[in-house]
Amino acid sequence: MMRTSTLTGALALSIALAAPTAGWASAAQCTVEVLTVQGTPLTVSYCITGAPRSTGTQEIVVPVVATYSAPGRSLRFTNELHFLAGEGVSRVLESLDLSKLGLSGTLHLTLAYIQGLVHVEGALLTPGAITIK
Repeated sequence: MMRTSTLTGALALSIALAAPTAGWASAAQCTVEVLTVQGTPLTVSYCITGAPRSTGTQEIVVPVVATYSAPGRSLRFTNELHFLAGEGVSRVLESLDLSKLGLSGTLHLTLAYIQGLVHVEGALLTPGAITIK
């Protein structure tokens, strides 16, 4: 009996975390990915910090904190990402100047909003148009 109760609680928690629009949980919902840029690990994290909201158009605004970390350096930005509402997967583009992390170039990120989380779907390094992800 205790095991079923624990599994039911865990299932309820995972459902609540997967559906932020149904009722906003106080804990931020984050994704963390490690990309290799110029032979250096770059950790990219996007945390949703509040309930997504409609703009009255076909957009939803998702408040996030983006963190980018390379060995010895880290950047953190608070931002609002604008995605199309009503899509299974909606995408936006972001660019990151890597010089502040001790790397050269610009990383162009394709971010996807899927099931209440922001993921790095693709990454391209310029100059040179080098595919990172």
